[in-house]
Amino acid sequence: MIDHRGDSPAQAQRATTPKSVVALVDAGSGVERELVGAWLTEGGIAKEFGVHAPVTQLDLDAGAIATRLVGRNDDPLVVPVRVLWLPPERDGVRRVTFADLALLSNPRNPHRFAQRRLIGKSPDRHVVLTGQPALLSELRDNNPEAAALVTAGSAEPFARAIVRAALVVLERAERNVIGDRYKVPRLVAEEILDSPQFLHRLDVIADQIGASPHEVYRRAEKGLRELVAAQSRLVSDLFTQAMRPVHASTWKVHTEESGLADLRALNRRHPLVFLPSHRSYVDAFVLGDVLARNDFPPNHVIGGANLSFWPMGPIARRTGTVFIRRSFGDDEVYKAVVEEYFAYLLAKRFNLEWYFEGGRTRTGKLRPPRYGLLNYLAAAVRSNRVDDVMLVPVSITYERLNELGAIATEQSGGKKKPEGLGWLARYIRSQQHSAGHVYVRFGEPLSARDRLAAYGDPLTTPPLSIPLHSTDATPDVPGTTTAEDKVVELERKAVQRLAFEVAVGINAVTPITVNALATLALLGVHERALTLGEVRTVLAPVLNYIEKRNLPRGEIDALRDEQSLAVVLEQLSLAKVVTVYRGGLEPVYSIEAGAHLEAAFYRNSAVHWFINRAILELAILTAVDTPAPNQLKEGWDEAFRLRDLLKFDFFFPERSEFAEQMTTEMLVLDQDWHSHTTEDTFGTDVLATLTGSGFMMAHRTLRSFLDAQLVVAERLAARDPAEEIDRKLFIDECVRVGKQMILQQRLHSPESVSTELFTSALKLADNHGLLVPVEQDSAKRRAELTKRRIEFADRLRAIGHRISQAAALDPSNRLVREP
Repeated sequence: MIDHRGDSPAQAQRATTPKSVVALVDAGSGVERELVGAWLTEGGIAKEFGVHAPVTQLDLDAGAIATRLVGRNDDPLVVPVRVLWLPPERDGVRRVTFADLALLSNPRNPHRFAQRRLIGKSPDRHVVLTGQPALLSELRDNNPEAAALVTAGSAEPFARAIVRAALVVLERAERNVIGDRYKVPRLVAEEILDSPQFLHRLDVIADQIGASPHEVYRRAEKGLRELVAAQSRLVSDLFTQAMRPVHASTWKVHTEESGLADLRALNRRHPLVFLPSHRSYVDAFVLGDVLARNDFPPNHVIGGANLSFWPMGPIARRTGTVFIRRSFGDDEVYKAVVEEYFAYLLAKRFNLEWYFEGGRTRTGKLRPPRYGLLNYLAAAVRSNRVDDVMLVPVSITYERLNELGAIATEQSGGKKKPEGLGWLARYIRSQQHSAGHVYVRFGEPLSARDRLAAYGDPLTTPPLSIPLHSTDATPDVPGTTTAEDKVVELERKAVQRLAFEVAVGINAVTPITVNALATLALLGVHERALTLGEVRTVLAPVLNYIEKRNLPRGEIDALRDEQSLAVVLEQLSLAKVVTVYRGGLEPVYSIEAGAHLEAAFYRNSAVHWFINRAILELAILTAVDTPAPNQLKEGWDEAFRLRDLLKFDFFFPERSEFAEQMTTEMLVLDQDWHSHTTEDTFGTDVLATLTGSGFMMAHRTLRSFLDAQLVVAERLAARDPAEEIDRKLFIDECVRVGKQMILQQRLHSPESVSTELFTSALKLADNHGLLVPVEQDSAKRRAELTKRRIEFADRLRAIGHRISQAAALDPSNRLVREP
């Protein structure tokens, strides 16, 4: 019962042959006891481990072990034994179905009458299992603190440790038979609450908050019972069957399985933490199905407590979902419980999964990460509770989503409907329409320890008196002086950079879909409809660009064929994203009135692939308008200024790497561009090359983000600089004013009126120091803040003018059809 993973039974044989054996029998019925007894009588131990010695049977029960085993003076070999019951085999797979339940018995845990019947009729439906054995002395060495209590007259802690070790090795033996996808934890809360280190931590917290140790322990126990996912193999099988139709009939799941073998190999050494993009409530079902089909153990999925409503909550908890409170506040006990539970799961090599954006994207692009759970993961690594953790970026991309209407409503100021039974019924009903492909892609795994170290994390264990990390990034600590503050700051920045790298890893494998390109084309022509031929003309150079850069993509070659393109547009029409007018000479396509946010969602799933191109276009237009000889310098400066304006919307690398990316982008446009930098005709040549590429991206990709920033900038410029800003009320104001600006045609498209875009724009304004109010009696500082707010708005108007120039140069806006 010591971790000898990979050892064969022969290797497990003791160097010194034990003189006695204790079989710890985990039996739930008389039938199982008979099966184990017969197996032992027939020499099962000798056959399995080559040990010929008298065998004593004990129940796998802490009381019996405390009384009859832990105090023995000899050194018996301790062997856990259990009967494993198997479902019937169907198409080579043993999995419980709803049909099995018609017999009113769980095939993995049949009642005693069914057990008796199965022994005679289906002998292949049971196996006598043994877990990895250990000498009693080895168990004492493995649990020194608990074993030491035996001599003091307290045998129960050591007995409970033996029970837990036996269950662990029996579970491992079961997985060798039924597969890793059924890996489930047992007695988690009990083991954590028995940990001397955790109990000491609770004592420290009790001193810090002025509470009694008993009260803190009671709160910790309550928090653990609330958190711990009690996984059930039966519920997992049935839940998978029940929920698979929700997405199986809606999407055709497409995944590249070539890298999954490498991930399984990594998983034999380290726990995996899957960090997927979050676009739909069905994400966890899609990813879970992909992993189960490839025999990965089930992930512990970290979810918000808002989804724990009946009956989903109790069911999901039994399939591995861990529901965490949305806000911890100052509850140091709950924070300690969460951190300890995370460390426990990682130390036991259970895989985790969470959506580190903190919620579903409302715009289609990846949201800024939340750092709370990564802080807990980093704490487990720093404390050496786990040698390393492999972070796996995962992209889940849908060609179409049937829940976009509700998302768009929230973005334009509508309230989110609370989750519940009615919500669940509506959600499942909305999924019963074909929506094309869903692409699941796995990014390059990242070593948490290596990446944290590379980003400057000291990787030292803080004293227990240091406050735990909060669930979000802490603000910058200006003028830190103490060593403790400096360590916390280094840790914070390392976690943030690790999260950034995960986000980049997700984006790097996110494929471009047919709907992303179709909406990209139609959103780029202001209030115009395009014929099928015109849509093809717009997309042809973009498809060539994608191919030239070898970007990840879905079935986008279909867009080169007119008939296939028509099917894509018709499907978007059925989804009420595109409208088709058929009353003229031929059908023409445009974005459905009121569906710009839905269309932008599809486009934004791939927009990150075109941002550098869009920035390059605006940098070139800036350079062209700059007198010689400063054209090139001004072009580079503009690129860096745009990078700064968009840093809360997209994931940009450091300046040097960004410069390399922009140079690469320029070489894609013109391989000989270096030869133009010293010529008098620089502006003319580069502009001709740009327009000759056949497409422009700035107005298609950047306009909505910068227009949203303009709304925020103008509302700030109109506000009293002494006034404190309530962010929620300010965002509501931006929504109302943004709608007015749309009606006045001061904004290009309704997609700019988005609470999520306004939130990012407000973060940018805060980063530029435009939110902190100035005292009423400081007229000079008030005037200065107002001036900077006005300059911010003026700068965005100037960029908007430049984007309009780019739109005018785009061939799609210069298409002329012959009568």
